[in-house]
Amino acid sequence: MANSKSALKYIRKTETRTQNNRQVKSRLKTLAKKVKSLSETEDKDGLALATKQYISALDKAGKSGLVHANKIARHKSSCASLLS
Repeated sequence: MANSKSALKYIRKTETRTQNNRQVKSRLKTLAKKVKSLSETEDKDGLALATKQYISALDKAGKSGLVHANKIARHKSSCASLLS
């Protein structure tokens, strides 16, 4: 257990950040599944929109350091290849 006020505050901040990161990662997984399912259909407009949303979410997650830059580049490349 924490012994000081600042340690208790740090525990609260960590819990909040953990929840936020969990939400972002869950959203990324959902968007990735959406892109994958649309890539198997003939809906090019829907795929383009889903890809745009996914890439945007990846960039935002990368800006905060939640996702590694190489992983972002790999996923963006695979999305680009699905569109062409």
